[in-house]
Amino acid sequence: MNVTAPTRLDSRPVASARSSARSVALRVASRKTTVRVSAVAAPERPITEYQRPDANGRYGQFGGKYVPETLIPALEQLEKDYNEAIADPSFKAEMEAILKDYVGRETPLYFAERLSQHYKTADGGHAEIYLKREDLNHTGAHKINNSLGQALLCKRLNKQRIIAETGAGQHGVATATICARLGLKCIVYMGAKDMERQALNVFRMRLCGAEVRPVHSGTATLKDATSEAIRDWVTNVETTHYILGSAAGPHPYPMMVREFQSVIGRETKVQAKEKWGGLPDIVMACVGGGSNAIGIFNEFINDTSVRLIGVEAGGEGVNTNKHAATLTMGTPGVLHGSYSYLLQDDDGQIIDPHSISAGLDYPGIGPEHSFLKDVKRAEYYAVTDAEALEGFQLLSKLEGIIPALETSHAIAYLEKLIPTLKSGTRVVINCSGRGDKDVNNAMKYINM
Repeated sequence: MNVTAPTRLDSRPVASARSSARSVALRVASRKTTVRVSAVAAPERPITEYQRPDANGRYGQFGGKYVPETLIPALEQLEKDYNEAIADPSFKAEMEAILKDYVGRETPLYFAERLSQHYKTADGGHAEIYLKREDLNHTGAHKINNSLGQALLCKRLNKQRIIAETGAGQHGVATATICARLGLKCIVYMGAKDMERQALNVFRMRLCGAEVRPVHSGTATLKDATSEAIRDWVTNVETTHYILGSAAGPHPYPMMVREFQSVIGRETKVQAKEKWGGLPDIVMACVGGGSNAIGIFNEFINDTSVRLIGVEAGGEGVNTNKHAATLTMGTPGVLHGSYSYLLQDDDGQIIDPHSISAGLDYPGIGPEHSFLKDVKRAEYYAVTDAEALEGFQLLSKLEGIIPALETSHAIAYLEKLIPTLKSGTRVVINCSGRGDKDVNNAMKYINM
């Protein structure tokens, strides 16, 4: 079997700016979305001493609210409602009941025996590789954890119109699904290029009653879909809630998405103790915007014996201009309402990202991942399209599990990681989604 390699805003918070909401929103959607801001080295102190986030919505120097004035009251109200909701036992009980009976939680922590035996460690043994099976969730990915939490918040806000952005389509499908379950109107923005790559997910969203709006501007991918969703929200903020799918964007979104996705890490910690009586040695996940990774990382951030590894999309190679390795190759700046690492040129203009995976094809990253990188609590590496396709096939052949192309990046990194480990090292990979949606795309590159 052979694989063919596939060929801002102002740096001040916009709350203090004098631009009209419409003009600022248009700038969000343009290529001129960033201004380069010099990075300040994060202070060296124990991770447990940091607030994540602090009272200003920042993770170290990252995060914040860089949005039109129109959105500041909505963000403040959202934070207030979120804090009230998570303190409300009835809200938590309703969410947990739906997660169990509708979504299908808890998901298994599966020992991938044949995958483990496939790799030899430096001492001639093998590591123990486990998969946190988020692909078994209803809708086929981790995305529904966050979509459910935010949709239930919408009920508290008495808003009936929901908008969302999506790249690979999984967040769009999850949001459309939950909106159908709760009787909410759903509009999903999706890049025209991604709609072609993920036609099945487009049909699934529409089947659930969502309106899918194609975005043709820019690269017609996730970045542009996010910009269009923000423009819609600015215009309709009084009646609309924006369910952002990544742990990115302005505060409180990175915090909310992390907390709704943290069910992944909480379950993993309990399951690890049940299976072997301790913690994993390594927790690993693919990273695009960062929601699945922060979801499994969060529970282990203060457990400093656990290595946290994020795997980005290296595209055709980080030495080319066709990749989406934001933390590997990016620099700090402002994009889509948050100060974080992003792909930009010397003039602060966004560099168009590339990945075979629609879900990793984003030029930014959540601010907490930027913080974890700078304080050296998490490691981030890049995997190419061709390597991800090898990982896609490997897990399918050895375990009968077809992973999403996003997850395939984390699987592929095992090739580099395992030879450096001792026998018996326990590695947990967040299997963030299943690969049904990617089969047609993968078939273009895999000769069987």
